Formats: sequence, C-alpha cells, structure tokens
Amino acid sequence: QVQLVESGGGLVQAGGSLLLSCGASERTFSPSAMGWFRQAPGKDREFVGSISWSGAYNRYADSVKGRFTVSRDNAKNTVYLQMNSLKPEDTAIYYCAADSNPYRSSWTDRRDFGSWGQGTQVTVSS
Repeated sequence: QVQLVESGGGLVQAGGSLLLSCGASERTFSPSAMGWFRQAPGKDREFVGSISWSGAYNRYADSVKGRFTVSRDNAKNTVYLQMNSLKPEDTAIYYCAADSNPYRSSWTDRRDFGSWGQGTQVTVSS
C-alpha cells in the first residue's frame, strides 16, 4: 500500500487557521480520490472531506462546510486541508487517506479508502 504522511498540525486559537498537507512518496501515485478524517479522544474516526483526483468531486461533513476546503496538487501527489474559523470542537488527530478504486463514485466512509497516513494533531484553544 502507498504510504501517506500528514503535516501542518499544531496549536491555534479559536477562530484561527491551519493548513494541513498529506503527501505520497510514490511517483506513480494516481489515486481516484483522497480524503481527510479526524478522531478526537474517546470518539470514532469521522469524515471531514474528500476530493476526487480529477477535482470534479468534493464532499464535506456538515460540521465543517464553509470553513474547511480540501484541494489537491496532482503533480506533487499532495492533498491539502485548509481549515479556517477553527473551533475547540475541531480538536482531533487528522488523518489523510487515499483510494485507488477507479470505479468508486463517492468517498465519505473510511471503508472507501485503502491507504492512510499516521495522523497529525490539531488543537484549538478557547
């Protein structure tokens, strides 16, 4: 499986912004889609957002719509998560994921993705 690495996490004040990135080392990496998930202590891993590699598909969780944006740079094998207007409830470990199934048409569940990063911590203070 392709190994993914997230970066960009940290501690921010409520209302602040962070940009997370996730890259793949494989030059031949060509996923159908990539996504972001997050997991807070004591909670299940939840969907945040996803994007098809063509850029035609985007999906966001209701809790982050209008605040977070998923984008990708195909040439750099990188997906980004721009997080604005951060809230304390956004505090979690954020994971990126990739799917290589060319026949899938939606990506909103962790079972839709076969490759995962190790996660990066985002902490939002009130």
